[in-house]
Amino acid sequence: MVEVLGIGYARAPRMAESTLPSTEPPLADLMRRYARGERAAFDGLYRMLAPRLLGYLTGLLGDRAAAEDALQLTFIRVHEARASYVLGADPAPWIFTIGHRVALDEMRRKKRARVRLADVEERLPEPVAELDGTAPGATRPVDDRLPATLAAVARLPDNQRAALLLTKVDGHSVAEAAAISGTTVGAVKLRAHRAYVTLRKLLGKETA
Repeated sequence: MVEVLGIGYARAPRMAESTLPSTEPPLADLMRRYARGERAAFDGLYRMLAPRLLGYLTGLLGDRAAAEDALQLTFIRVHEARASYVLGADPAPWIFTIGHRVALDEMRRKKRARVRLADVEERLPEPVAELDGTAPGATRPVDDRLPATLAAVARLPDNQRAALLLTKVDGHSVAEAAAISGTTVGAVKLRAHRAYVTLRKLLGKETA
C-alpha cells in the first residue's frame, strides 16, 4: 500500500497484470478534469499510467522498491504542477518527463552517497559471477537469457539505458523519448543505437 496525496493505493500491478475497463475515459479527458479540480479523476489517471510508469522507473533505477518510491513522488509532483498542464494534450509524455527527472534525482543521490561511503571505508571486491548471476564455469540455461539481458541493461550508461527503455520497452516514439529525457531526437537515436550495440557485445553476439 502506498499513499499518494493522502490517499491509500495498492502497489501498482506489474504491466502483465494490468487490465483496464473498456469504458475508461481517455487520459487527456481524465487529466483535464483533474487539472480543473475533480479529484476523483486522479483515480483513473493513476490506474492507467502507474503500471507503465512503474515499469519504466524500475528499468531505469534497477530497484523495484526505489521505483515505487519514485512513482509516488512523481504523482505528488504531477499534483503540484497540474496547473501547468496544457488542457487537451496527451498527459503521458508530460508525466513520464516528471518521472524521468525524479529518477535522475534519485540516481544522482545514490552516486553522491556511494562517493561519501568510499571516502570513509575500503571498497570490498566485487563478487565474481557471470552476467546471469551464475559462478564462472557453471552451466547456464540455454533457453533463458532474461537474467543476462537484465544484467546487461543495468550496465549501460544512464542515458543509453533510458533511451533504450523509452523506445524499445515502453514503446514511446523517438520524439516522445526526446521530450521525456530533455534532449534531441538525434541524441535519442544515437543513444538507443549505442545501447543496442553494447548489449549485443555484452551478450556475446556479433555486432551488425
